[in-house]
Amino acid sequence: MKLQATVVLTLLALNFNHAFAMSPEAIECNLAYEKGDFAKAMTLSEKALRQNKQDREALICKGRTLSANQDLNAALATFSAADALSTDALDKTVIALVISQAYKAAGQYETAIAQYQQTITAAQKAKHIGLERAAHSAIGDIHMINKQYATALTDYLAANKLDNNDNERAETNEKIAATYHALTQYAQAVEYQIKAVIMQDKSGTLDQFAEASILLGRYYADDKSYANAERALNKIIQFAKDQGGAYFEAKGRYQLAKVKAAIGDMAAAKSQIEQARLIAKNTKDVALDAEITQETQGLLK
Repeated sequence: MKLQATVVLTLLALNFNHAFAMSPEAIECNLAYEKGDFAKAMTLSEKALRQNKQDREALICKGRTLSANQDLNAALATFSAADALSTDALDKTVIALVISQAYKAAGQYETAIAQYQQTITAAQKAKHIGLERAAHSAIGDIHMINKQYATALTDYLAANKLDNNDNERAETNEKIAATYHALTQYAQAVEYQIKAVIMQDKSGTLDQFAEASILLGRYYADDKSYANAERALNKIIQFAKDQGGAYFEAKGRYQLAKVKAAIGDMAAAKSQIEQARLIAKNTKDVALDAEITQETQGLLK
């Protein structure tokens, strides 16, 4: 298991086939964008374009920055300029994807879905499985936002078939599990969350593994598999203690409190809540204390 999150740069995530030819400013623009420094990203993209109006990667970075700043029309115009410089099927697929993302960011979901579907077609033509997978996953995300769970599941399962590494499998399995959970199909949610935990254990960060494990405990409980829920939560509580992860220990404890309350052990439930609150107090984590209150409200009545 990795101890630190791996930063995946946008230019690598999109797999630009001409990444080796990117200008220094375009590379730095992508770095700034990934860090959320949109003002710096805009400055760098404009600097690159003053030097070379046909810097396609700088145009893409500028367009994504405009999208992040909620300027959809300007973003689309910039992507159109980048598209005119695209020379092959992969270049065209990348443009289709970033246009889809811009519509999604603007909340224009129907248009975004249509664009993502175009991305899938373009990715298949380009024989780029990664971009095809990303489009399916994004369509699923939109359907989840719209509470169209059965439709979301179709796209997540399609993405799952295209997963190419353990990180992608972890992400997609978690999305499938969450979708089954939303459909109240708890046994299936457990099945896919187990897969997600295994993948996070192999290749995820400590935080990702802990989050996935706590969710597994929750899904077990919702499936009324209380013994399995207790085992999963006790395991992650101990793991968090061993790793110094007080936040996840507290999260595990308040989830365990719910399990104890469900089986009628109110004394144990109260003890777990008290221990979770003590962690929040000792770490001066006001947000965590509020989360504990929200998640356990009315539990002991």
